[in-house]
Amino acid sequence: MRVVSPSFEILEDLDRQSPAVRIEACGRICYKSEDKISESSAEPFIKGIIKHGHNSVLEMAVSSLKVTVDTEAIATQFINTLPRYLQIDRLEKKVFLITGSIRAFRELYLAHNTVKLVKAVTGFLAQRYPLLFFDLSPKRGWVPQSGVLVEKLSLDEIDSLSADLLVKHRYIAVKFVVNRAVTHEIVRHRPCSYLQESQRYCRYSESKFGNEVAFVKPMFFQEDSEEFRLWEKAMAETEKIYLKLLETSSPQAARTVLPNSCKTELITYANLLEWLHIFRLRTSPAAEPSMREVMIPLLERFQIIFPQVFSGFQVET
Repeated sequence: MRVVSPSFEILEDLDRQSPAVRIEACGRICYKSEDKISESSAEPFIKGIIKHGHNSVLEMAVSSLKVTVDTEAIATQFINTLPRYLQIDRLEKKVFLITGSIRAFRELYLAHNTVKLVKAVTGFLAQRYPLLFFDLSPKRGWVPQSGVLVEKLSLDEIDSLSADLLVKHRYIAVKFVVNRAVTHEIVRHRPCSYLQESQRYCRYSESKFGNEVAFVKPMFFQEDSEEFRLWEKAMAETEKIYLKLLETSSPQAARTVLPNSCKTELITYANLLEWLHIFRLRTSPAAEPSMREVMIPLLERFQIIFPQVFSGFQVET
């Protein structure tokens, strides 16, 4: 049995990696198979998740595009598709700023592959990131679309946007190490993307987990208190039963005895506007104390990284 403290990590290093590297790094948290990452592992991993329809993993990378159209008709045809899960702003009458995940762009094409702007955007992304669109390539290949110019915005260009655009088009991921009661609350937020360590597939009796179950230290009990000793006893007994069940059962069956105190890892990926909403709810005095335990210091980090968005945010005591 292992007891750990709750924590978080802002995944800033991944922001400057390729979408394929980013998607694999985040996707492997579900199976805790990060040890399998190599220079050549991204391609089979991504082709596998696309083949099996694990589309949520493709939400872990976004692209921001500047799209210029020649005519209002092209723009109107695009808007009439009612694009889902994209952030869209008009910079000028015929110039769009469009940000979305790889999944969002793929599904837009699957639903509207006759729309000129959609074909132009998908073709641009597919030529830039062929691995992420390998299964969607038309028989004739990606044909340039007249009247539509697509350009990729760099992260530095996004970060230099005005605050009203930055909050919608700047996405950032945070990896939480918390108990499952906390993650049950975090995943209620929309629109966000999530990937979580899976008790269904992780077998904690394996050596890579130390042949033990990890639990998050509860903030409610002092370590030298009778309450903490009772909690510790309950966790030890649960671990014993869980490991015994694994001798004859699958992880998805054995996990039914595991409690909310189990340590889990959760990646939450959202734009800054959604993070503002999360902080308003989860740093409030009415929020669950274990949630505030990680959200208040996380907000303080966001205030340093994005002062133009978060500096005026005050936490109620």
